[in-house]
Amino acid sequence: MRILTNRDGFRKTTVTTTASNYHLKSHISTCRAILLRSFGGPEKLELHTNVPVPPLKPHEVLVRARAVSVNPLDTRMRAGYGRSIFEPLLPVILGRDVSGEVAAVGGSVRAVSVGQQVFGALHPTAVRGTYADYAILSQDEVTTKPDSLSHVEASAIPFAALTAWRALKSTARISEGQRILVVGGGGAVGLSAIQIAVGAGCHVTTTCGKQSIDRVLEAGAEQAVDYVDEDVELAIKGKFDAVLDTIGVPETERMGVNFLKRGGHYMTLQGEAASLADRYGLTIGLPAATAVLLRKQMLYRFSPGIEYSWTYMRADLEGLTAIRKLCEAGKMKIPVEKTFPITQVKEAHEAKDKRIVEGKVVLEVD
Repeated sequence: MRILTNRDGFRKTTVTTTASNYHLKSHISTCRAILLRSFGGPEKLELHTNVPVPPLKPHEVLVRARAVSVNPLDTRMRAGYGRSIFEPLLPVILGRDVSGEVAAVGGSVRAVSVGQQVFGALHPTAVRGTYADYAILSQDEVTTKPDSLSHVEASAIPFAALTAWRALKSTARISEGQRILVVGGGGAVGLSAIQIAVGAGCHVTTTCGKQSIDRVLEAGAEQAVDYVDEDVELAIKGKFDAVLDTIGVPETERMGVNFLKRGGHYMTLQGEAASLADRYGLTIGLPAATAVLLRKQMLYRFSPGIEYSWTYMRADLEGLTAIRKLCEAGKMKIPVEKTFPITQVKEAHEAKDKRIVEGKVVLEVD
């Protein structure tokens, strides 16, 4: 075994034989990462150069990040969303999406190997995120990157697409010929939902801002309604088998429920579990959220006879594999509006906070 230091100053341990719990060419013990030590504005994001890289567990994959995307969850967490969970764990590393190369794999990992180009996404509650030179993901959270996509393009997809997949395929179990309404189709989750539903042979209608009309129609939506200049409830005709509401305010919930067929599924991204836990603490907040969800489920199941659910992203290798195949077929893409080097993460978050950049932002990791 030899100890080396590369030109960036990171400590490497070169292993000449296979370790008992992971296979690798070189294990990085420290790397650059963006740490969040306290909640607040973009200025709270700190670049550190010697952040420990934990040893891999048998089912884990070490990814040398090349690009990581900035999700709305990242900016909300930075500002304090989920503090009931994350505050005792500070400092944390934000970031959920990643695209890069496999640097090492745990002893039980077989699906990917060192040197492969991969992409994937962490669970929303992960403490060590992807804003780092090296990200650690479970083998169920990563798969081979489509050759047709650059790392920047690939990093924009997994978290948003898996969120939409969870709602449409795992919860609503959409099938060919069904009618799907996506409320807020212009964002990353909404755009992913349109492409997943179209890929499943469904007929998709969506609401979005005027600037997104062309984009959602190109993605396969059959009707796109400008929710600012049009009366959505007059413009959209007929009933739907499933509604995915990415906005999740009372008005869109009322509208979405009214558009459903009996037995249809209404799914919203704006569940109240985290907000109630933040307000009242985990002990009171989580039971309160469960009570709110159950009350709504019973109410809507009785009248008008629909299924109601809060939907969240989760690790799903089947879903990630299906998303990769859609990408390879040219049927899944999320446009990236602007990139920043990871050293300018504060500027990237500020651009999202101030809506200077409306579309997808990606951090490039050199």
